[in-house]
Amino acid sequence: MISQKIIKIATDTRYSGLNNIFTHRSSIKNSLCGDKIKIEVITKNTKISSMRYETESCILCEASASLMAKKFKNYPLKELKKNINILKDNIKNKKLIYSSKFKEYEHLINKNNDNRLNCVTLPLDCLLKAFKQLK
Repeated sequence: MISQKIIKIATDTRYSGLNNIFTHRSSIKNSLCGDKIKIEVITKNTKISSMRYETESCILCEASASLMAKKFKNYPLKELKKNINILKDNIKNKKLIYSSKFKEYEHLINKNNDNRLNCVTLPLDCLLKAFKQLK
């Protein structure tokens, strides 16, 4: 069962829809369920200045994409890969202790969607793919 909080997060679509304006872009498909996501990112001064996404996905992936676009705006590229990997590890290990910046991700993790954690991490994987050259 999907909670009202997840529905609320997923319906925040202010960053949804691609503009074909980007410095980095990526797309990825979840081989387990078929979810798809495309992202466009604009970076300025070593930070993410804007991010847009488009999905053909379940509500968990949509909610995760919405949070990602909101939470990683103005995020330093230098810290991006490290912090995404920490966030992904927390999600996969079902740790409910998140930094204050990523606290809302805890709403996407519960015992009812254990088998759908790949849906939650797909947008993060797509962002990492867009910045694959980051060390």
